[in-house]
Amino acid sequence: MSESSETPQDPEADLQSRFPTAYTILFALIILVAVLTWIIPAGQYDREMNEDVGREVAVSGTYQTVESNPQNLIDVLLAPIGGFYDPDSYAANAIDVALFVLMLGGFLGVVNATGSINTGIRQSMRAMEGREIWMIPILMALFAAGGTSYGMAEETLAFYAILLPVVLRAGYDAVTGVAIILIGAGIGVLGSTINPFATIIASDAASIPFTDGIVLRFVILLGGLAICIAYVMRYAHRVKAERDRSAVARQWPAHERHFLKDGDTADEDDTLSGTQKIILIIFAATFGAMIWGVATQDWWMARMGALFLGSAIVIGIIGRLGEKGLTGAFVDGARDLLGVALVIGLARGIVVIMEQGLIVDTILHAAAETLGDLSSVAFISAMFGIEVAMSFFVPSSSGLAVLSMPILAPLADFAGVGRDLVVTAYQSANGLVNLINPTFAVVIGGLAIGRVPYDRWIVFIWPLLVILTVFIMGVLAVGAAMGGVA
Repeated sequence: MSESSETPQDPEADLQSRFPTAYTILFALIILVAVLTWIIPAGQYDREMNEDVGREVAVSGTYQTVESNPQNLIDVLLAPIGGFYDPDSYAANAIDVALFVLMLGGFLGVVNATGSINTGIRQSMRAMEGREIWMIPILMALFAAGGTSYGMAEETLAFYAILLPVVLRAGYDAVTGVAIILIGAGIGVLGSTINPFATIIASDAASIPFTDGIVLRFVILLGGLAICIAYVMRYAHRVKAERDRSAVARQWPAHERHFLKDGDTADEDDTLSGTQKIILIIFAATFGAMIWGVATQDWWMARMGALFLGSAIVIGIIGRLGEKGLTGAFVDGARDLLGVALVIGLARGIVVIMEQGLIVDTILHAAAETLGDLSSVAFISAMFGIEVAMSFFVPSSSGLAVLSMPILAPLADFAGVGRDLVVTAYQSANGLVNLINPTFAVVIGGLAIGRVPYDRWIVFIWPLLVILTVFIMGVLAVGAAMGGVA
């Protein structure tokens, strides 16, 4: 069969994979966890308010079995709804993240309607010709800085639609673009140093200063970042030279059609008009304001969404889109990310089932009992493994810290290991798992925006996960053998 006869009539056909979609995977996981609530005994720790952490934490030694609450078919069907908000109390779960994604999509739709981004990308790519590879280490280092300092995660969803056209025009594939953001910010969170949502909250829950163990965390951060940059650069260089070696080789033409809607011909105008320059300044200032607000003003999804909504209106007016053009572009942009918003609710639904089924504390209690009388190196290795397993069920770094640190950190005293090393093991494990975690909205959302199937992402990243695991466990073992590093 000729190459031309293999080209699908449907432009989206070559985006499909034999692997199930993210929606199917997540709903299957909801069903699986619901089944586990019928098998795993229900149990709970007592909780008490910890003023330093600012929330209730589990109390070590208080675990007890409770009446089981197995999840039935109705609970399974309610779980995706509960992923957005509690249907009984109406307390928000992931609805704020989903709405933020829709506001972001609308904002990008308005900016794209002005043609400013496409023109700016063409101009930048022609200026960078031959040096495009160096944007990988620069951008990954910047995202890592956000991850290690303030836990940059959900807000990275705002960058995929901007970076992917740049990466594709540079001759790389969509996986490269996703990797720059997801792995860049992810390795920063993995090597958190002053991240309030991981290091600080976990240290408070473990009753130690967050500066304890900071040297070892810097080793993990810098070493891990170097490994990840080298891995992504090597992959990018390889796929630019040979497209067939891309993890998404089949999807690549469709990615170009989607992200490079205006084509890339030599006679295209790559000169920015005065209006487009103003729009790009506002565009960049919007992201700068978002980072400033999250890092210094305690902004979260509602205020970030309002920021993008306001900026979209200003850009639409400056770009002279008119009332119908502005609203139409905003709605079209939000529609493009609607699937991402739905995926986020599904991912959160898995956690809802576990919490309602009362099996999270049981899993944690069983993990604590397996540690027993181990040597310091064996203890910290086992601790890392336990936190890896727990992270699949509790992807939130702050949630896992509050749940596990009050129980597991005191066990370090009996193993002759510093509690700071337990904190380091926890954040490294959580950060590692959250590079692939299907229950983590940032992973599923980022892949959905980048149109990279989950199985293709696993094909790309699994060797890196092995390398990082060996590196992290080696650093932890050295730390344990040395009695901890200040």
